Amino acid sequence: MSGQTLIEALSLSPGPDGLMARLDADFSNAPQAMDPTKGAPFGGLMAALAGSAARRGLGLETPLRTLTVQYLAAARFEPVTFRPTLLRGGRNVAYAAVEAGQDDRRALQALATFGRDVDGPRLDLMPPPPGAPGDFPLLPMDPAFGPWFTRHIDHRFPEGPKLFGQNAGGAVELGCWMRCADGAPLDEARLLFLLDGLYPTYWTGLPGPPAISASVDLRADLIGELTPATSPDGWAWFHFTSRDVGGGWAVEDGTAQAPDGRPVALVRQRRRIMPTRG
Repeated sequence: MSGQTLIEALSLSPGPDGLMARLDADFSNAPQAMDPTKGAPFGGLMAALAGSAARRGLGLETPLRTLTVQYLAAARFEPVTFRPTLLRGGRNVAYAAVEAGQDDRRALQALATFGRDVDGPRLDLMPPPPGAPGDFPLLPMDPAFGPWFTRHIDHRFPEGPKLFGQNAGGAVELGCWMRCADGAPLDEARLLFLLDGLYPTYWTGLPGPPAISASVDLRADLIGELTPATSPDGWAWFHFTSRDVGGGWAVEDGTAQAPDGRPVALVRQRRRIMPTRG
C-alpha cells in the first residue's frame, strides 16, 4: 500500500492556531474506480482526529465517553487545523468542543465528553459476537464502489456482505468483523475510525447500485476504557441497522464489541442521500 499510512493520517502536530493534521487522498471516500481527489476525506478519520485533538490539545487523560460530530462541509486534501476548547473541566467528567477548518472554511464541529469509571452496577446487554475473526475469510471491497480508505481496513463477514437487495423485505442490518489493516491494538482513535468503516447498511436493502450518501452527523458513545489487552490484534465485531430511510435521509445505529464480547461502543449516524442522475 502506497501513500499515507494510518499512523501518519491519525497524527497531529502543533500549529500556529491549534493542532494540525495532513489530509491525504489515500483516505478519500471516493470509490477506488475514481480519482480519489474527486471525493473528500473519510468521515471516520475526521472523527478520530477530532477526538484526539480534544484529548491532546486539552491534556485530558480520562476515557472518552461521547463524541458528537457535525460535518459542516467536505474538507479538502490539504492540512487542516483542529481547535479544541475546554467547556468545563472536572476530576471525574470534562466537556470539550472542537472546531476544524482550512483557512476560513469550517469543515467540522464536535462535542466531546470525557469521564473516569467509578464503582456501580453492571449489566451485560449485548449478545456475543458470532465466532472469532479468524473463522471467516478477508473480503476486500469491490473497487467499483469500495472507497479508497477501505484499503486500510480488514473486513470479515460471517454471513457475507449482503449487498444490493439481499436484505430486501427483512431487517436491514449487517454484521462484520473489522480492524485497521496495520493490525495494531484497538485504541480510541482506531475505534472511532472503524465506526464509520463500512458502506451504508441500507445498501443491503436496495436492489440496484448504491445511492451516493454523505455523513451529516455522527454520535459515538464509547463504553469503558480501551487498553492494548482489549483487542491486541485490533479486531472488533460491528453490527449496524438502518432505522429510517426516506425523504433523502437515512439514520443508522451500530454497536461494537471486543473479541471477548465486551461492548466497546455504540454509534448513530445520520446520512444525506444524494439524488442520482440518469
